[in-house]
Amino acid sequence: MNCAYLRKSRADRDAELRGEGETLKRHRELITEYADSLNIKIEKFYCEVVSGETIEARPVMQELLADVEAGMWEGVFVVEVERLARGNTKDQGIVAEAFQLSSTKIYTLTKIYDPNDEFDEEYFEFGLFMSRREYKTINRRLQRGRIASVKNGYYIASTAPYGYRKVKNKQDKGYTLEIIPEEAEVVRMVFEWYCKGELQPDGSYLPIGTDRIASKLDRMGIKPAANSTWSRSTIGDMLRNITYTGKVCWGKKKEQKTYQDGALKKTRKDSEDYIVADGLHEAIIPDELFDKAAKMRSIRQKCTTPAKCTLQNPFSGIIHCRKCGALMTRLAPSPKNNYAKLKCPNKYCDNISSPLFLVEEQILLFLEDWLKTYELSSQEQSLPAHEEIAVKEKPLKKLDEEITAYQSQLNKAFDLLERDIYTLEVFQQRHDYITNEIQALSQNRELLQSEISRLKAIQVKQEEFAPKVRKLLDTYQGNTPKANNTILRELLENVLYEKKEPNRRGNLYNANFELNIFPRIPS
Repeated sequence: MNCAYLRKSRADRDAELRGEGETLKRHRELITEYADSLNIKIEKFYCEVVSGETIEARPVMQELLADVEAGMWEGVFVVEVERLARGNTKDQGIVAEAFQLSSTKIYTLTKIYDPNDEFDEEYFEFGLFMSRREYKTINRRLQRGRIASVKNGYYIASTAPYGYRKVKNKQDKGYTLEIIPEEAEVVRMVFEWYCKGELQPDGSYLPIGTDRIASKLDRMGIKPAANSTWSRSTIGDMLRNITYTGKVCWGKKKEQKTYQDGALKKTRKDSEDYIVADGLHEAIIPDELFDKAAKMRSIRQKCTTPAKCTLQNPFSGIIHCRKCGALMTRLAPSPKNNYAKLKCPNKYCDNISSPLFLVEEQILLFLEDWLKTYELSSQEQSLPAHEEIAVKEKPLKKLDEEITAYQSQLNKAFDLLERDIYTLEVFQQRHDYITNEIQALSQNRELLQSEISRLKAIQVKQEEFAPKVRKLLDTYQGNTPKANNTILRELLENVLYEKKEPNRRGNLYNANFELNIFPRIPS
């Protein structure tokens, strides 16, 4: 019994792109014709479409070797011996040993290798060695070609980043990028939001991170290139992609091979030795804005609490520095100061720290004042969402009345047709007119009903907000910092902190800092 092994190489893929036909199909025909000339029947074809350097990366090759070692086949047909192994010396030894110990012949289009023949054995091993050498030569040539292309400004990655499309360069064989205007505008918005913040009704700017940018784009109905929704990692990759500045990059991540539990593992890690060159494509983001985003990423790194530690900062992830946008951190008590401080972690920022307990007091006072004002106003007037619902329910009722009236007219038209008062032509005109009116009114009603449902959901959240504030104020002193942080994250969207003058000696309790507090009140 005999079998055949077919594998598609990198060169085969290039040939297919040039229109030379499907490789595996062509090789199958060649091997079948060759086997027929030898009056040998091929019982099974092992087909591999994965281009892997090692045997470990080629599952079909592993299956073939297992069957060969088990003595299942008398011979294996391949187009050329190089198709069996181009891996390292270890892989070549595994292949050679499997065929030698099982006395399995190898049939190629140019030669038949008999493992029991000493000269064939040496020739086979020499063929594998030359195959590996050829692989290395081709790989070096490809790498040199890629480096040369990048230095000349061509874009050689497989897919274009969001905001661009990959196009053939009109003057040469390489590829470059072409801006997609509507997507490029999204890229500009992302960088502006991250670096400047989100414009508020009072004219101020609220710092916004990658999570909120992703959510904002989803709410706007903007779709990313690959997935259905945006994610923090997608936004982060966009902010780090130097391609948007009109440059091309290669080799920023390099493959590292290690053995873990006896298996070869490949990982891609950042490399300091990479190539950056001016690209042939037009920039979307200016260098200054890109550099500013990079600087803000370095100072906005969120401080995480190790698994074995307990959160001590009740405002973790809530308070930002108003000067540079970094998340404020807690500085533990020291022999010099027996109280914790709230400080900006950015060493280039001149925002002055304050005792954490003072900041805590001011935020609790704000929430208490807000609650008093809310409870007083709620006795005199209803919630904003409740008022909007009441306003929108009146036109909804009117729409229902108009739809009912048109339905009645439609029924009368049918009655007049049955009584031969309406001709078929007149009835058709009336029917089309009334039906169109009902359809238009129904669409308006659906939109209005959807808006009312949205407002009712907001109303529920508005009604729940005040009790949450009251619960926090009543239980704050007895809660752990972690428990308070959980509740504060539900109540506060963001807090901006700024302090220009340090406290003088003996004036520790002077809260001479400014806080811009943004409650998470549904609106």
